[in-house]
Amino acid sequence: MIYSKSAEYAIQAMIYLAEQDGDRLSMVSAIAEDHNIPRHFLAKLVQTLTRHHLIKSFRGRTGGIRLARPADKITLLQVVHAIEGPPPENEMCVIGLDICSDTACCPLHNQWKRIREEVRTTLHRQTLQDLAIGMQRKRRQLALLSDGGGGKS
Repeated sequence: MIYSKSAEYAIQAMIYLAEQDGDRLSMVSAIAEDHNIPRHFLAKLVQTLTRHHLIKSFRGRTGGIRLARPADKITLLQVVHAIEGPPPENEMCVIGLDICSDTACCPLHNQWKRIREEVRTTLHRQTLQDLAIGMQRKRRQLALLSDGGGGKS
């Protein structure tokens, strides 16, 4: 993956929440168990996502968490930025040179710049709803494969 483990876990948790009914609260412990994420680590990520207004958290015996907005209004880019922060203004050189810019570029600068922009565009376009639908489709495909319906004779 191109993200930190923190961002991966946050994305998994956010997709989990996107798959739930809108106002239904989920327990951090249930998400952690479902995705094999250390519970205390996920709890810290949830605090960060809450501070960035992506999750609403409710305390108490009947508490839990849910998305702060509809899943189609939260992009993957928002989740990644909440956890990892926005990208630095001066992107680091992909091969580690101290000076690398459009005017004094390394051998990979132009290719890497296009890749970086494509990744940002993709993250901006993908909503949690898109990802939740994709995950449901994947689970159906895996279920068919495990039931022997893989299509091979």
